[in-house]
Amino acid sequence: MCTRSQLFALSFLLLVLSALGGTTGQAEIYPARPVKVIVPIGAASTPDVIARIVADRLSQVWRQQVLVINRPGGGGIIAAQAAAASEPDGYTLLFGLSSTFVVLPETHDKFDPHRAFVPISLVSEQPFLIAAATMLGVNTLADAIALAKKKPEGLPYAAAFRGSLPHMTGELLAARAGIKLTHVPYPGTAPALNDVISGRIGLIVETMPGLSGAVASGTVKPLAVAAARRLPDFAELPTVSETIAGFEASGWFALMAPAGVSSEIVHKVNRDLRDVLAQSELQRKFQTLGTYARPLSPPETVLFIRSEQDRWRPLVRDLAKAP
Repeated sequence: MCTRSQLFALSFLLLVLSALGGTTGQAEIYPARPVKVIVPIGAASTPDVIARIVADRLSQVWRQQVLVINRPGGGGIIAAQAAAASEPDGYTLLFGLSSTFVVLPETHDKFDPHRAFVPISLVSEQPFLIAAATMLGVNTLADAIALAKKKPEGLPYAAAFRGSLPHMTGELLAARAGIKLTHVPYPGTAPALNDVISGRIGLIVETMPGLSGAVASGTVKPLAVAAARRLPDFAELPTVSETIAGFEASGWFALMAPAGVSSEIVHKVNRDLRDVLAQSELQRKFQTLGTYARPLSPPETVLFIRSEQDRWRPLVRDLAKAP
């Protein structure tokens, strides 16, 4: 029979073991160490800034550092392949751009984002802005279309690399307006803006953040934003659809995990990301960048991506066939 002192010692030992077991379980709760988020574009770009805002907020929620890793190149395929090849433990995620899911599947036969990744959530959308060189002498999108119709050789427009969504937005504009526009690709916004400001290039298709400084200084003329409706922070700026009915084009960002990650981690990140994106301070920061939070559930994210692929696929394939 155990004495009172032996019972006390046994009870204390069980209490310690229980506490240790609880501590071990808590240490295994995701995330228990820093998380890497791979971004397929260089530092200081708009997607990079958006990713870092989100990473900072998640770091605060998780009390673990969320590190943004820039892997530019190859139109996003380098970052996508690096993320897809990572251990599916939730500690390496992809901050995918719209072109990652819309363009790459059509230009890289072996890349299927639906096989390579598990969707966590859409993060935000960023409608494209169409602006003109002040030397072009146009004040509205209708003016620019009328001018282009007078030029059989068409108007040149600056946009990102061939196959990017800004490029495809320009091509869609030309097709819907019945005009000829000639794409001039640029590796970044700064060199493109220099040529537009100088008058060498007439038009530019870019995100709001990329053109905000030039618009504010009056060195380029904003014509229209390709959003579904006028933006609250830019209410004076008309939409493209006010000139061309139904026209809409936005870049967007989605957070993904490598295929094979557990559903528990996916739903945990989705819940915490939703909480982060609901923060009013974050939403204000996003809006100053012309970006609008749009969290979705994992199944909703799949449906959104597939709808975007279906919408852009014919144009992407036509561009792929063009010389």
